[in-house]
Amino acid sequence: MKPATQTLYDNYVLPTYARFPVCFVKGQGVYLFDDQGKKYLDFAAGIGVNALGTGHPLWLEAINKQAAVLAHVSNLYYTEPAALLAKKICDISGMKRVFFSNSGAEANEGAIKTARKYSYDTYGKGRSTIATLVQSFHGRTITTLAATGQESFHDFFFPFTEGFIHVPAGNIQALENLGEDICAVMIECIQGEGGVIPLSNDYLKQLEVLCRKRDWLLIVDEVQSGIGRTGSWFAYQEAGIKPDIVTFAKGISGGLPFGGFLSSQRACQTLKAGHHATTFGANPICAAAALAVLDVLEPLLPQIKVMGSFIQQEVSALKIPIIREIRGRGLMLGITITGETSPRTWVEQLLEAGLVTLTAGQDTIRLLPPLIITEKEIEEGIAIFKKVM
Repeated sequence: MKPATQTLYDNYVLPTYARFPVCFVKGQGVYLFDDQGKKYLDFAAGIGVNALGTGHPLWLEAINKQAAVLAHVSNLYYTEPAALLAKKICDISGMKRVFFSNSGAEANEGAIKTARKYSYDTYGKGRSTIATLVQSFHGRTITTLAATGQESFHDFFFPFTEGFIHVPAGNIQALENLGEDICAVMIECIQGEGGVIPLSNDYLKQLEVLCRKRDWLLIVDEVQSGIGRTGSWFAYQEAGIKPDIVTFAKGISGGLPFGGFLSSQRACQTLKAGHHATTFGANPICAAAALAVLDVLEPLLPQIKVMGSFIQQEVSALKIPIIREIRGRGLMLGITITGETSPRTWVEQLLEAGLVTLTAGQDTIRLLPPLIITEKEIEEGIAIFKKVM
């Protein structure tokens, strides 16, 4: 007989997810507990969302304090948490202005609108195509699916939004060969859903030069890689490039739905009053939570790099034949697997053993642990991983 919660899902929730048969009811730090009392070590963090794990005291304090005085008023008015967060995230990113939204897909939609309006304002109609990369992932809306460079996502929902072209990642010549109708290039510095595939710094620098030469806006999707995930505030900072637009979400509010996009000096005056909006964006509770997340993470950034290197060393030292490589940066890592057993099956077995992990692409086990994870907790997770694999 199925558990009651699973039965309710089966009866009332659209079957859009192939959920694992576990119902989590509470967590503490990097650990989760299911409705049977079983303890799990979390190497997934809600797909990179729970940057501080579960129940961090400063995060809880910020949420409770804000919820007690003001939960929502809409963007028709000013609120202090959003104002403070806007300054903070512009300062740490080196960007000029920010728009707050609810999710990564919504942030990417705003970036796309900005790029097309920038081109329209400058050149008029007809220069609206955005180039993205093969193996990219930018969201689940009709437009962000069109932007996603994976054919497996391009089924059923026709017609998709026009104006996107997909070129091979790492091939600057493919971008140089594009026509005159391009207005922007949209990339992930690390292709997360595509398999945790980092783009080289040389390629990113060449891309920046090309975008400046052609007056294309450079959009960097940092929904998964941003907010300290790689050990820098944003992955693009490690390459030394300066995008025109940067999108973020996931870890920014440590478990609450929040996101946005940042604009450079060149692009920050493109959208005017009435050109873009969102009801829940800049929500005071989410903004207060985000401020707490950034305060906690700021001194931890160097440690995130150290912990990521430690995981890579520990996995490499296992010498397990079916592991081809471990790649990524900081605590955004992918372990590529050979053989007939799918990553999904391995993730199921790891979950049964008490380790929560993810898949990515066709052959990769993805690790996105909370950014507060310690060496001791990593050793515990690697021991489970070794036993299962």
